[in-house]
Amino acid sequence: MARVSDFEKAARARAAREKAKATARAGEAAETTASATASGGEGSSLPESPEAVIASIPVRFPTVVAEGASETGVEPASALSGPTSAAVSTSEAPAATPAANEEAETQSPAGGRKWRGVREPRIALSNALFEKARTRMPGGVSSPVRSFASVGGTPFFVKKARGAELIDVDGNHYIDYVMSYGPLVFGHAPASILAAVRRAVSRGTSYGAPCKGEVELADRVVSTFPSIERVRFVSSGTEAAMSAIRLARAATSRDLVIKFSGCYHGHADSFLVAAGSGVATLGIPGSPGVPPSLASLTLTARYNDLDSVASLFAAHRNRIAAIVVEPVAANMGVVLPKPGFLQGLREIADRHGALLLFDEVITGFRLAKGGAQELYGVRPDLTCLGKILGGGLPVGAYGGRADLMAQIAPDGPVYQAGTLSGNPLAMAAGKVMLDSLVPAVYERLEKTADELERGMRKIAHDLGVADRLTLNRVGSILTLFFVGGGVDNFDDAKRSDLNAFRRWFHGLRRRGVFVAPAAFEAMFVSTAHGPRQLAATLKAHKSALAEAFEIGQEQEKIR
Repeated sequence: MARVSDFEKAARARAAREKAKATARAGEAAETTASATASGGEGSSLPESPEAVIASIPVRFPTVVAEGASETGVEPASALSGPTSAAVSTSEAPAATPAANEEAETQSPAGGRKWRGVREPRIALSNALFEKARTRMPGGVSSPVRSFASVGGTPFFVKKARGAELIDVDGNHYIDYVMSYGPLVFGHAPASILAAVRRAVSRGTSYGAPCKGEVELADRVVSTFPSIERVRFVSSGTEAAMSAIRLARAATSRDLVIKFSGCYHGHADSFLVAAGSGVATLGIPGSPGVPPSLASLTLTARYNDLDSVASLFAAHRNRIAAIVVEPVAANMGVVLPKPGFLQGLREIADRHGALLLFDEVITGFRLAKGGAQELYGVRPDLTCLGKILGGGLPVGAYGGRADLMAQIAPDGPVYQAGTLSGNPLAMAAGKVMLDSLVPAVYERLEKTADELERGMRKIAHDLGVADRLTLNRVGSILTLFFVGGGVDNFDDAKRSDLNAFRRWFHGLRRRGVFVAPAAFEAMFVSTAHGPRQLAATLKAHKSALAEAFEIGQEQEKIR
């Protein structure tokens, strides 16, 4: 059996030959891409106005071109006529089968074999890396969902990213809607955050002592979230949720907590009961290694069902320390709270002397600067933050009322510590990120996400499959569920047609669009997603959705 290094050498040689062939065809596109990169302005300072914040984000068109676009990624003027051009251009296209709507062969450097009118992405280098990774890392990845285990195939390995685009080691380009699962409001590698991290790293990467950046970021968090009077920084959302629950149990002298089926609060033992995200994606009912005695301390309610919460309090009087909830569920796919649900949780917690903990690791700073609690007007006792807070670097935080946070060591007896907590690089990136989140950013995100949603709905209608889908969106996060009739909780989400989702996922990937390789995750829109990205996304979505439901394939010519 050949060594992995031999595979890599052969794959690189093959890739070099393919690249040489593609160069003559894609010269003009390469020049355009180089020009866009050169204008990115990596070393620029933090923009001073809302308009400058948005203008500073590089927007580049992916390798896979939209219908009617030239190979340089520049559409005819009609494709960009007006603020909702992506949705308009889609709605004007007649309903058609994939055979009638088959893509022209792209001259993308992605190359590879043809598959129903599109080119299969090259995967030689990713295959070699994955094979080697599986001999060194469980499943070949550092987080389970990245393995493509639920959708099949080999995960691609990223070489670099910029704006709304990922480029893998084989040279394939993708419009990215994973966005590192939420942190990247401005897309990949925004100039102002890169500059802040460069300045910070020149002063040292970790101190093991307090730094000014912690105080400055804490001040920004407290001024943004009225419910947070004190905050403690940690290194991940899991650590934040774990620590906040420890505090809630200590503050109330109670041992039980309520979570909701399908909600995910990290992989701490207490939260792997009926969890969402990767646990739901891989169909894991819990996790070996969590003692039943510990799992029994976590009670599970149904999201959007206040009666299920009230019944748990009735059955466990004076024992429930906290209700823990994603105010907008994003780890069973995006599920919005019904009117009155969050307010009802607040009232139930108050009535029974329990605490209300909002896990805003995803929603914090994304749905509004003050998170879901600002959007819905409900004030929790404790809040967990992460993702956007670190500007793309590892970070987490938990905070709340001053009297509660006073119980955290060294002020109080509840111990929690971390070697890299308050890391100076994450603090620097976080400060720039939060300072950049001005109202115009949220207006831009809402407009873009709304255009994407309307375009996706129109395509589903045109293909005659709208009744077999549910699209949930709030702000710049959305999920397309492959089930009709609405999704209000995890039971609804689990009715999804996972085989149709797999076909849709791979159909998008072949056409240069990357969504999470899991049916129970969100799509994240950034300010780097512009009209050209939307047009290409909707074109890819139309063909991929037809493939997902196997529409017209008896007429389709398989190449």
